[in-house]
Amino acid sequence: MRIVALMENTSGKECCRAEHGLSLYIETDRHKVLFDAGASGLFAKNALALGVDLAAVDTAVLSHGHSDHSGGMTTFFRLNDHAKLYARATYDRPRYNRDGKYIGVEPRLIGHPRIVAVGEDRLRLDNELTIASYAGKPCEWPVDTCGMMMEAGGVLVPEQFGHEQYLLVSEGAKKVLISGCSHRGILNIMEWASKEGAQAVVGGFHFKDVPEDQFRRMDAAAAELKRWPVTYYTCHCTGVSQYDYLRQKMGEQLRYLAAGDELAL
Repeated sequence: MRIVALMENTSGKECCRAEHGLSLYIETDRHKVLFDAGASGLFAKNALALGVDLAAVDTAVLSHGHSDHSGGMTTFFRLNDHAKLYARATYDRPRYNRDGKYIGVEPRLIGHPRIVAVGEDRLRLDNELTIASYAGKPCEWPVDTCGMMMEAGGVLVPEQFGHEQYLLVSEGAKKVLISGCSHRGILNIMEWASKEGAQAVVGGFHFKDVPEDQFRRMDAAAAELKRWPVTYYTCHCTGVSQYDYLRQKMGEQLRYLAAGDELAL
């Protein structure tokens, strides 16, 4: 299994530019998958520099309805004429950050004919790809909304992240769990996915808003994450300094994935 970071907040290669966003290319024996598309079309330029042919992608997945993961999808649709994009059914609701800035998907993407709105809690595409939302699963660990809001019934209410979904990729005996931002809590997600048999987890932990003088708040998370026999490849919304702190607690079990980096799993 090959995983290439097409976009991330930082760059690991001179040929790749960075922006606040995430995009991953996943290649298996049977599939070429695009997971998220960053905040703009810049991910496509990085793909070209890295030798990734977006026109050959057969399946696209949107982790959740935020602009820093969906902003490049219109570019993707222009470069690729056939792949369906699987998005959670509520991906199109208006969403805002703590400052009232709109952070939802761009209006021209909403209702695109190649978007498959996933309503099922679990959608098995084939033996290699399964999309799971773990909807209705209880949260054992608190979920920090970071002040984000969503529109429901014409009013703004605290975000519930029901638009978030995760991709399970299997290739032979190898199983990997892919998450975008883990807004519902990486510890909750690990509990829900505990029976999936994943040996690796790729995605953001959304710890970027934890201030330096409160980094010890992450100690319990680090201890809990170490419980699971997986290797974590984190990025994006985890935060670089937060990652450095967690790395001291978790050692080689935690690694960073920057734009241009490639994993062979």
